[in-house]
Amino acid sequence: MSMYSVIMNNIKMTLNPKDVIISIDRPKILLLKKHIDYLAKYGTDQDDYEYNMTEYLRMSGIYWSLTAMELMGASDRMPKDDIISFISTCQNKESGGISACFPHDPHILYTLSAIQVLTMYNRLDAIDVEGVVKFVASLQQPDGSFYGDIWGEQDTRFTFCAVMCLSLLHRLDAINVDKAVEFVLSCMNFDGGFGSKPGSESHAGLIYCCVGTLSICKRLDALKVDALAWWLCERQLPSGGLNGRPEKLPDLCYSWWVISSLKILNKMRWVDKERLEQFIMACQDPDTGGFSDRPGDITDPFHTLFGVAGLSLLGNNKIKPVNPVYCMPQETIDRLKLKPQML
Repeated sequence: MSMYSVIMNNIKMTLNPKDVIISIDRPKILLLKKHIDYLAKYGTDQDDYEYNMTEYLRMSGIYWSLTAMELMGASDRMPKDDIISFISTCQNKESGGISACFPHDPHILYTLSAIQVLTMYNRLDAIDVEGVVKFVASLQQPDGSFYGDIWGEQDTRFTFCAVMCLSLLHRLDAINVDKAVEFVLSCMNFDGGFGSKPGSESHAGLIYCCVGTLSICKRLDALKVDALAWWLCERQLPSGGLNGRPEKLPDLCYSWWVISSLKILNKMRWVDKERLEQFIMACQDPDTGGFSDRPGDITDPFHTLFGVAGLSLLGNNKIKPVNPVYCMPQETIDRLKLKPQML
């Protein structure tokens, strides 16, 4: 993109702060090889400033990159043995939890990312699985919610992480599933959406977490389906992109959070899929590869995964099918014989 186009796009965004205007020179087709090359070389320079500044989320970065590569059929470009060895070093021997990077504290977010990666590689033998089960179970509170770690932050994201993690390990018996569902339902709002805690504002990312939890626990019957689906489809803006809350700019990651939820609810037809696909394509960087949050911004593995996964949900035949609950290749979920509830 030329500097003139970047400047003009920023001016248009300033004049219309609730949406973006997509320049005509943005990509319109999937640049698959560029994305594969982008992820294959991302994070390989350990002297790089960005590499060192993102240490606190390295485990999730591995999950984002590997999942995108799996969906694009290029997981062989990732250093499998090094990744497995790295994950092994991040498990805390005492608690059983897994951290973003040694010697950080273990956290349920990074524990889930590690389990997802090892599940895709079929290498759960590289860690102490019972230690992970013990760690996750220890974080459940009397009201059914989960802390993220020993420091006590409470959030519906952590309930989803706990349920998904133990589901992948076929160990949901280790927690009180009924109480976990009860907590999630206590976070349901009048609009059908969900927030981080009871009474918190509805948010598309947290809706995905709560819908995903209820899908795994087979309790989608408790949802206000039409109200929730309507709230979700209203997230689409004239640009085709989706936002996470009213009055916010679109962000590519909501192409996953919103569309996966609608897929689970069997309501994807309520959004304009063609315009959404155009928005996703426009978020590609034609020079470096990768996807960004909005057209013309800097790319990263997080948005690259959700761009690829969003296109998969929309039916792009160059990308493998993705499971809308686990955000992992459908073939992996089939191998595990997991069947989350879908409407």
